[in-house]
Amino acid sequence: MTIARKLEDYLTGKGINYDTVAHHRTSTSSQTALAAHIPGRRLAKSVLLHHEMGYALAVVPSSHRVELSTLQDVIDKRLGLASEDEVSQLFSDCDIGAVPPVGAAYDVPVILDESFGADGDVYFEAGDHRTLVHVTGSDFRNLLQGARLARFSHPA
Repeated sequence: MTIARKLEDYLTGKGINYDTVAHHRTSTSSQTALAAHIPGRRLAKSVLLHHEMGYALAVVPSSHRVELSTLQDVIDKRLGLASEDEVSQLFSDCDIGAVPPVGAAYDVPVILDESFGADGDVYFEAGDHRTLVHVTGSDFRNLLQGARLARFSHPA
């Protein structure tokens, strides 16, 4: 099991209790939820977006899809999906497609979808395609403190 160094340092620095969940290698967040035997609504999916001022990390349950046009209206910026090169530059200690939602560890602002309730545990990518981080819902909210909250997704 591997957890990205910046993420691990950030979790430790914040005093967050967590454990890791190993699963077989997956390619999508829905496959990851199935492989780890967790509900998709409890797995945080991160989507790195770029805009004229920089980047933003949209975080939604893996059972949802980002509504890009809605999110553009919410933040009043034209958005696009970040390229693999952009992802690898910002999240250099993570595999492509295994970006953790903890943007503060990488100096990337986060926009959290309101569909994530404060109740229940949350799981998210640890930086590779074989490991999830597991935290309480309140610790997840603490990790994303300062994130902008909005409704910008719909069930897949």
